[in-house]
Amino acid sequence: MTRQQWLSSTGLLIMIIVLVMALILHLSIGTKVISTNELIQSFYAYNDENFNHLIIQELRLPRALIAASVGACLATAGALMQGVTRNPLADPGLLGMMTGGALAVVYWSSFVNDASLIWLPVVAAAGALFSAIIVWLIASRAAGGMTTLSLILSGSAFTAFSGALLAIHHLLDQQTFEEMRTWLVGSLTASHIETLYWCLPWIILGLIGSIILAPSVTALAMGEEVAIGLGINTVKRKWQLLICVVILTSAAIALAGPLGFIGLVIPHVVRFIVGADYRWIIPYSILLGSIYLLVIDSLARWIIQPQELATGLITVLIGAPLFVWLVKVRVR
Repeated sequence: MTRQQWLSSTGLLIMIIVLVMALILHLSIGTKVISTNELIQSFYAYNDENFNHLIIQELRLPRALIAASVGACLATAGALMQGVTRNPLADPGLLGMMTGGALAVVYWSSFVNDASLIWLPVVAAAGALFSAIIVWLIASRAAGGMTTLSLILSGSAFTAFSGALLAIHHLLDQQTFEEMRTWLVGSLTASHIETLYWCLPWIILGLIGSIILAPSVTALAMGEEVAIGLGINTVKRKWQLLICVVILTSAAIALAGPLGFIGLVIPHVVRFIVGADYRWIIPYSILLGSIYLLVIDSLARWIIQPQELATGLITVLIGAPLFVWLVKVRVR
C-alpha cells in the first residue's frame, strides 16, 4: 500500500467517525435537547412510555437516516457529473435534473392524485432523465459541439423554463402549491420513513454502481481519447453513469425535494482532500455528503427554535457563496 493509499484509507475511517458524531448531534439537538446517555438508552433499552425515546425513534432517527441518504445521493451524483462532463461546475441542479424531477412530481400529484409513495421515485426519475436528455441534446447541437459553456447555458435555460412551468402551475393550482411549497424549496420536515423504504433499493443500486464505475470516471475525466485508449466504450459508459446519476437524483428529490448546491460543493471539497482519483472521490463523497446534510439539517432545526427553517434554504445560503468562489477560481 502506497503512502497516498494509506492516507486515503485513514481518511475514510476518520470520515466514518465524523459521520457517527454528526448523527449523534442530529439526534440530540432540536426543540428539546436530549443527553447522549438517554440517546443511547433509546436504542438498547427502548421504553415507549419515555417521551424522549419516542422523539428519537419516531421523529429524529427517520429524519437523520433520510438526511444522510439524500446527502450521499446528491454528493455522489455531482461527483459523477463533474467527472464525466469534465465540468467543475456541473451538478444535477445546474443541468436541470432537480427542477425537472420536481416538476414531474408536482404534475403527478396534481393530475394523477395518487398518494402511493412507491411511485414518487419512479416519477422523479422520469422527470430527471427527461431533463438530462433534453439538456444533453441542446448542448450537443450548439455551435462547436458540447462544451462546458454550452452545457451550463443549456442547463440554466432548461432550469429557468421548468421553473417557469412550476410557477404557472402554482398560480393555476393553489391547493397543490399550499401542499408542496415547503417541499419545493427542499425540506426534510415532511419526509416519511416509508418513502425511504421504497427509495433504499434504488439508492443502494446507484451508490454501488457509482463505486464500481468509479475507475472509468477517472479515465473519462482525463479525456475521451485517454478513456478509449484504455479500452473503455465511452458511449456505453456515459449512459451507465447517467443512469446512476438519475437514480440517485430522483431518490433525493422523492425524499427531500430539490435541495441545491450539495452536488456542486461537496465533490470539490473531496478532490481537495484526496485528489483526482474517483476510486476515492466516490466513497468520500458518499460520507461527506451524508455528514454535510446532517449538520445542515441540525442547523435548520436549531437556528430559530422552536420553529425551523427549510433545509434547502440553509444549503443555498451556505452553497451560494461557495459557488461564486468556485466560478471565480475554476472558470477561466
